[in-house]
Amino acid sequence: MSAFRVYLRVVSETLQPEEISRRLGRDPDESTMIGSRRRPQSPLRSHSTWIRHAGRARPEDLEPVILSWGPAFAASLGRLADSGEAAVRLEIVQEIRDLDDPQQKGICLGADLLCWLGTARASLDIDQYIYHDCPDPTP
Repeated sequence: MSAFRVYLRVVSETLQPEEISRRLGRDPDESTMIGSRRRPQSPLRSHSTWIRHAGRARPEDLEPVILSWGPAFAASLGRLADSGEAAVRLEIVQEIRDLDDPQQKGICLGADLLCWLGTARASLDIDQYIYHDCPDPTP
């Protein structure tokens, strides 16, 4: 399993996923609706999410996937973000389980991807988790 997951997330407090899809001209890989619940006892969601997965690999290996979504899609995302009705983020989740594995470390984003994100008015959210065995401090 890769140490990275990369996906595009659109979050809105006013638009349901169907309306986001209509404005973007694409369907999400997954979504949640305003007013839905994670579990029956959970509070109602105050926002919707619209998610498109890039994959599980190093971010630089997934750049061609994101760029293949095209400049027109980036421009649609940018218009949606500029409307103030939604926020757009590229999410990178990094899980380091082997501190000695260089493939689990470092994030490099190329100029073409940064330009695409700028057109999409997308922020970058990097969540990093390090899992390792800590030695027992007591002898």
